[in-house]
This record gives sequence, structure tokens and C-alpha cells, in this order.
Amino acid sequence: MNISKYVTCVICLMLLFGCSPSINDASGYKKAGINEEIPVPANAQSSTDQFDNPNIKKGEKYILKNIGGEQGLYPPKEYFEEIKNWGWEELKSEQNGHVHFFSKEGTIISIVIKEDYFQLYEMKEDFELSH
Repeated sequence: MNISKYVTCVICLMLLFGCSPSINDASGYKKAGINEEIPVPANAQSSTDQFDNPNIKKGEKYILKNIGGEQGLYPPKEYFEEIKNWGWEELKSEQNGHVHFFSKEGTIISIVIKEDYFQLYEMKEDFELSH
């Protein structure tokens, strides 16, 4: 392979992998697609999410590099603080592993944190918390 093709290939790979959105380079927040009252990082890429839980009203998946750290073990503190700034209360006693719950004016949102993506679910009105 000649040098110009090699350089072009390297540049393309750098652009492809070097420009992935990350929680660390979030440039603010935007309204979530499932509920305008809850924020999501502005650089998170949304996609539809399939779910079969009868307690879920609607859901959305967001791809965002490094959101949960390795294996999704680390909740994104800055993001959760922003959610609280928007008037949501974290229901820490309801947390179950990767699943976090927030409440605001009778609405309950579940956030499932994974490695490089997260899922938002608006729970149905008759959803009852365990505590």
C-alpha cells in the first residue's frame, strides 16, 4: 500500500473513532424524546428501544460513549445532578443494580445505565414502587 492510501486510511479511522460522543464532552443537555421534562446529554444519540415490560409506558435508548464506565458499573454523577436540577427526585431506595428511578409530579422515570448507552423509560401511571 502506498503512503498516501495509508495516511488516508489512518485519518478516516481517527475521524471514525475519535469523534464518538462521550459523557465527558457533553455540551449541555436537551429534552428527552419520551418526556420533555427530563434532560439527556445533548450529544447522546437516540434510537428506538424495544421493551416488553407491561409497567413501561414508553422508552428510548441513547448511545453515549463512557456513560456508565466499564460494564455500566458507574452511575454518571454529573448527569444525575442535572436531572435533579430539572426538578426530579432520585429514589435511591428503589435503585436495583443498573436501574435508577426518578420522580417528578407523579411521573416516574427509570434510567438503565449500561456501558456506552442508557435507556430511559417512562413508567405507567399505575406503576408501584417496591418501597
